[in-house]
Amino acid sequence: MRRRTLLLSALAAVAMLASPLARADALQDIMKAGTLKVAVPQDFPPFGSVDASLKPQGYDIDTAALIAQRMGVKLELVPVTSANRIPFLQTRKADLVISSLGKNPEREKAIDFSDAYAPFFNGVFGPADLKVERAEDLAGMTVGVTRGSVEDIELSKIAPSTATIRRYEDNNGTITAFLSGQVQVVATGNVVAAAILARNPPKKPETKFLIKNSPCYIGLNKGETALQAKVNEILAQAKQDGSLNAIALKWLGEGLPAGL
Repeated sequence: MRRRTLLLSALAAVAMLASPLARADALQDIMKAGTLKVAVPQDFPPFGSVDASLKPQGYDIDTAALIAQRMGVKLELVPVTSANRIPFLQTRKADLVISSLGKNPEREKAIDFSDAYAPFFNGVFGPADLKVERAEDLAGMTVGVTRGSVEDIELSKIAPSTATIRRYEDNNGTITAFLSGQVQVVATGNVVAAAILARNPPKKPETKFLIKNSPCYIGLNKGETALQAKVNEILAQAKQDGSLNAIALKWLGEGLPAGL
């Protein structure tokens, strides 16, 4: 009888150790270790890349640094690709994923998300002196777009029949068309628009209107409510005090859109 009692006690102890409730939450683990491990991109500028000295740089890297600093812990960057960023999180090689991550129903089954921290959208961009506020305003204009892209598909649905849509084989072709004056405006992603701005052209492209909006979120493991609340608190403060807007201006050439 005593052996049976001991066996049942041992099994109960194992069950408790295996239970998610028995494990210290991620926020406690981070604070105890004094280090925040963040998965970041290394090949997707301006969100994440490396400079000439191989130092990580970009919107996501600056956001990771901001969160670690406000948590009062050291930052450990974990370079990832689009394919392995969620597996790295789920296997706890990273505490957070800050890697231009969009939210969709399939991903929401696997991980949780913070509030949005960065704009990511497709839209129409053009010089400041060109009055374009909606698709109808493209009538009679020449629009450049990358062939087969999301913005190409969506623009084709809404552009007026008198607009001329010129399709290019890649983003570099679309950028060149805008810089050389072959097209008046471009339909593209805000990341591509930021790449145009980086070349400092005489006519700088600004957002005219959105085609499709898909902001970026920070990914974290399921059930980490304390960490999620802490990250959201930091993001809210950074939006309010202008810190996150400064990161957007630095890397995207435009401030945060209203309502992000």
